[in-house]
Amino acid sequence: MTTQRMTTQRRNAGADAAAGRDTDKAPDAFKNPDAIEAQDSAPDPDTIRAVRALGDGREQVRLRAALAIGTSPDPRFVGKLIERCAIEPEFQVREMLTWALTRHSSSITVPALLSGLRSEAARARSQALHTLSKIAEPRAWPAITRELLTDTDGEVARAAWRAGVALVPEGEEPWLAEVLATQLGRGERETRLSLSRALIGLGAAMLPTLRTALRDLDPRVRAHALATDRWYRDPDTAFECAIEEAKRVVALGTGRSG
Repeated sequence: MTTQRMTTQRRNAGADAAAGRDTDKAPDAFKNPDAIEAQDSAPDPDTIRAVRALGDGREQVRLRAALAIGTSPDPRFVGKLIERCAIEPEFQVREMLTWALTRHSSSITVPALLSGLRSEAARARSQALHTLSKIAEPRAWPAITRELLTDTDGEVARAAWRAGVALVPEGEEPWLAEVLATQLGRGERETRLSLSRALIGLGAAMLPTLRTALRDLDPRVRAHALATDRWYRDPDTAFECAIEEAKRVVALGTGRSG
């Protein structure tokens, strides 16, 4: 199995739906006694070996193991996949684990992932959010809370921004834009870029909030808001160019909302 083929399978496995809103608890809609079907047959021996291999010290072995589990989905191993996601150090393996989870029924995976959002471990929270954004189950929206969107851990916050944009239902975009705007000026390039993408992903619904941010007393907030506004209006503009121009405009005190 080539790396290229594994990557192609992972990319083709994500869900394409979107929509969802705000509380820390899993919605009652997930408490379905029929969600997990009874398993009359014994687990496939190859799948059992793959689950055990998830803890192997070699990255490529873990990568192949996650691929094997996703290729032959078995709801009995969803918990093991989520547990591994929470501690897996390698990005490519985490992506394959996420793909494997998307291959299982959302009625099984989503409730378990929602529980992961309450973990004290930042990696567990960020991976649960990332996987929820890929599954894009609308009913997961209530779990995207202000606390997660403003998490002090940058990786968790970025994952929450992506999940929020993927899950936000019609009519909730202004609320999400308002919360995201509180993070303008935060962090270094990667964080600012991720936040701008999330705001732009909300479309015109974020413009009123962005215009307010252009008048913020903090020059970092104004510069980030202006760069986001210009990137939104001219998608072909590189983010770095937009941010540098925005800094110059703010320094000269000539920034204006559109």
